[in-house]
Amino acid sequence: MKRYRDRRTDQLGDALAKQMAREVKASDLTDAELFSFAGFDASAAERGGYSNYSYWMATLRAFFKNKVAVFFLIVMVALLAFTFIQPLLPGQLDPLTIHYGEDGRVLQNLKPGEQGFIFGTNEIGQDIWSRIWSGTRTSLFIGFTVACVEAVLGILMGVLWGYVRKLDFLFTELYNVFDNIPQTLVLILFSYIMNPGVDTIIFALCLTGWLGMARFIRNQIIIIRDRDYNLASRCLGVPTRRIVVKNLLPYLVSVITMRMALAIPSAIGNEVFVTYIGIGMPVDVPSLGNLIDTGRKLMTIPSLRYQLYFPVAILAVITISFYIIGNAFADAADPKSHVK
Repeated sequence: MKRYRDRRTDQLGDALAKQMAREVKASDLTDAELFSFAGFDASAAERGGYSNYSYWMATLRAFFKNKVAVFFLIVMVALLAFTFIQPLLPGQLDPLTIHYGEDGRVLQNLKPGEQGFIFGTNEIGQDIWSRIWSGTRTSLFIGFTVACVEAVLGILMGVLWGYVRKLDFLFTELYNVFDNIPQTLVLILFSYIMNPGVDTIIFALCLTGWLGMARFIRNQIIIIRDRDYNLASRCLGVPTRRIVVKNLLPYLVSVITMRMALAIPSAIGNEVFVTYIGIGMPVDVPSLGNLIDTGRKLMTIPSLRYQLYFPVAILAVITISFYIIGNAFADAADPKSHVK
């Protein structure tokens, strides 16, 4: 035991002597040699993080734990896939063709399944099955286009609005002016000024629709922009673009996802509304708005109410699915939910 204690004492003595030697050697250095800027190495910073963590993999794992959201995701994917491959399937009819019987009479208001028409025909002899899927394609195109434009403009303007302090007053005043103009009024006005159609509805919805997204992004940026890790990044000379992409946007994915998920059915609902009041899509362009408007006029005839039920059912599935999927993905995308 004594021998071990002596050996341990000698080891500690040697370590202390080496440390004192290093301190004496460091004291001989000049200030310029002792203190020098280390610089910023992006790859070294990445290696310093927790290498086994993947933001998107953690988000997907959290999302797929929600069985209800997964079910509606499958339903939505199946609906989208069938909507776009339906015209390529054999035996499909043109949505604009008027069908006549052998006696030359128009095959109008046939019931579902009658004479080979899956969903029947409308009052002018057009196939409702093909018109519903054609109208769904039109409405989904409007919804996705509006949501993407709103997301791009909203994220860009929102980040500038929240991160660049000098622009806060300008953007706030612009928001106060344009936000007080009802979007429905803008939609109706442009439908009157411009030719009714898909382009008109998309333009009118995108004109002010991005303001809500920008306001959301701005509020979130203000909350997290001055946190310690962002201040440390700025002190280390990290570029602003990298701070926004790496430090800020991951915390905003949930907000962006939720807003986009709600923007798609909202845009479809606006299209249905303006078409319902008679200033939206032309009659020769199938859309869910046109189909619902046609079915509404037949509600007083019980035997023809199916012409309203089918497009309303498709609209309901789209709206509910996007709402549930958007909420679930927004929760899963929150980095706080990745901590076990």
